[in-house]
Amino acid sequence: MRARRVRAGLKGWGGVGAMAAICALALAFVLLLPLTQSHGDGAADGLGGPGAAAGAQAADDTCEAPEKQTLSPSAADGPTIAAIKARQGEKRKLIVGVDQNSYRWGYRDPNNTRAELEGFDIDLARRIAQDILGDPDAVQFKAIPTNQRIPALQEGRVDMVVRTMTITCGRLSDVAFSAPYFTTGQQLLAPKSSPVEGYDDTLGGKKVCTAASSTANTQLTEDRDAGRIPKSVDLDTVVPNQLDCLVRLQLGEVDAVVTDGALAASQAAQDPTVELKGDPFTTEYYGVAMNKDADDLVRRVNRILVEYRANGWQASYDKWLSATLGSDAATSKPPTPAQYLRTS
Repeated sequence: MRARRVRAGLKGWGGVGAMAAICALALAFVLLLPLTQSHGDGAADGLGGPGAAAGAQAADDTCEAPEKQTLSPSAADGPTIAAIKARQGEKRKLIVGVDQNSYRWGYRDPNNTRAELEGFDIDLARRIAQDILGDPDAVQFKAIPTNQRIPALQEGRVDMVVRTMTITCGRLSDVAFSAPYFTTGQQLLAPKSSPVEGYDDTLGGKKVCTAASSTANTQLTEDRDAGRIPKSVDLDTVVPNQLDCLVRLQLGEVDAVVTDGALAASQAAQDPTVELKGDPFTTEYYGVAMNKDADDLVRRVNRILVEYRANGWQASYDKWLSATLGSDAATSKPPTPAQYLRTS
């Protein structure tokens, strides 16, 4: 039975899906430590009926509107930006933590002979590098697993993380965020033949995969404990990288995956045997994450985002995401105008 399911999951993938499976199987072993690649070298956290669980964010989101807790835009250089600009030679690059396995966000297309990182998040990283260093190629990309995004910033391994990272109150205690650059929500992915209908009582007794340190993992744990989803939902499958969940689903090791809807749509595009089940049950915002003390860099990125929303965002969406999320980007666009409630 399992063998038939594996074959069905792999059938029709094409180059991208096959490469994703190979990469994801290796990630659990290889990407526990960050993989560093530079551009020059080719180089998303009682039983209710359907919709009943569409509630608030996880309990750590107790602050008001986390997506607004950022600094106002500024073009002024400060110590963080000065240090980036002071790098010499080949080291004069913006160091950005990204994903290399999220289809259409940050990934390597095996059909591209150069196999460079590309996608929606990669476009944004290059735009930031262009503004700060005058060169969109002045980026050193570091591929980091989901559970290493915050440690990479706190330990100074990267200047920022542009990796489908949801702004939450819990994370604001550890890192600083820009204003939002994308709107999404948690959603469920399962085989088309599955009896699971969405984020509801049909999850009872099912194994659900999430990524460590993801908003999905936090949300499901909170909702199960609060009784918003069945107590029998098995959440023991937690992986370092979100794409690992898709492989676990294809191997028949789990019954469903919960992740950001934007990422889930990309995974459904990779495998025609799976689909999104039910509607998004949260509203979340992606932001650029930076070190908590890098105020000048936060302000500069927010200024860049003002310009990017007006000129660049839509073109990048059309190129990378319209095929999986649809041509109407209205539900994905960041809130405009952005609000900046953080004062220090």
